[in-house]
Amino acid sequence: MTTQLGLPEGIQACLFDLDGVVTKTAVVHAAAWKATFDAFLRERDGADFRPFSDSDYDEFVDGRPRADGVRSFLASRGIELPEGTPDDPPDTRSVNGVGNRKNELLLEKIRTDGVEPYEGTLHYIDAVRAAGLATAIVSSSANTRDVLHSIAAEQLFDVRIDGVVARERKLPGKPHPDTFLAAARDLGVEPSRAAVFEDALAGMDAGRSGHFGFVVGVDRVGQTDALYAHGADRVVKDLAELGGGA
Repeated sequence: MTTQLGLPEGIQACLFDLDGVVTKTAVVHAAAWKATFDAFLRERDGADFRPFSDSDYDEFVDGRPRADGVRSFLASRGIELPEGTPDDPPDTRSVNGVGNRKNELLLEKIRTDGVEPYEGTLHYIDAVRAAGLATAIVSSSANTRDVLHSIAAEQLFDVRIDGVVARERKLPGKPHPDTFLAAARDLGVEPSRAAVFEDALAGMDAGRSGHFGFVVGVDRVGQTDALYAHGADRVVKDLAELGGGA
């Protein structure tokens, strides 16, 4: 049955990233990060300002927990900020403050424009569940539950491991495999029997280092070669390509 889903025999569970795989929110995240970092860098560097780029997003931010993304990108520019606390106001010059400003912009964009799912993904998940496979959503976003609720998709997942759960359990985020491993454990499935679905390079790294049974890269932005280089077993433009009647 799993071969009809484009998966190897023996796969018992599917672990899905949210932004860029289930919902069309990756581009919203990227825009919020760019607005946040460009404002920070422009104020800090003045005439030497060098804007945040698409490659910066792919390499340092995409798929990572919010604070890790701030830390990683700023380190690439030789900038170090105090950590601060998760409650820092969005104008605080701290890792958490910068991250909270990004989240503030993200939520504004979501409230203004709403959230759209990828219909091919929803059809594929329906087929996965109809075939008797378990499902989990695995995202670094602390807004995962609200986003899933907004597209009426909460019931599609047996387990949710997101930014909130990761903080509660002290799980390091992608590119570490811990959040995916936690999802497999909560489902009662060995990693070798689980498939990972990701659009971020950090997610590919997590799938590879976690020794999962199959890693699917979802290429929404033309980075097929990079997804393969970071550990994808197969790359598709849309999950409908995998089958399942989607």
